[in-house]
Amino acid sequence: MSKKLFTYVMLPLLLLFCNSSQNSVAGSKQKSPDAQSGTLEKMIVASGSVAMDVDLNRLNGVNSATAKPETLRFTVAANSFFPVLVFNDVLRGAEPGSIALIPQNSTTLPAALSASLNQLVVEKLPSGEAFDLAVRDGKTGFAFFNIEGHQYDYDAGAQSLRITDGRLLIGVAMQPIEITHLVNG
Repeated sequence: MSKKLFTYVMLPLLLLFCNSSQNSVAGSKQKSPDAQSGTLEKMIVASGSVAMDVDLNRLNGVNSATAKPETLRFTVAANSFFPVLVFNDVLRGAEPGSIALIPQNSTTLPAALSASLNQLVVEKLPSGEAFDLAVRDGKTGFAFFNIEGHQYDYDAGAQSLRITDGRLLIGVAMQPIEITHLVNG
């Protein structure tokens, strides 16, 4: 008799608890009304150019009241891994990566910079670093310039990215490498 009573009491309780736990799991799977739908694209550089203004007097160690500005021009190496995230055609930010530079003009530069000229990269640094971008030797990692005061500008129609100010001008065409369609987050 006690087994029957135990079964009659425990079975409904067990079903009640199992059913309520499924309800809570199902409830947690529902998306919040604030979740967004749209297209998230991870894009990399396809092609472009870079112009960098440098003071040759300062680079060559000459203390002078007058600056000797020079613009170094580069072509961007195709398919440089400099990923940016775009959600619904709006730039959300750049991720760590680098743009390989191919020099287009020559000028008298300090020996160390001249030796690294063919292996320079513009690198997006990880968050938490003192600077967002740096110009480095791609092989040794030596940072020649830290970039500050720059602005990102993305044109969704042309799929192009411009980084301006900070004595640096980057204009690049982007191509998607990953596209994710989100529905309610």
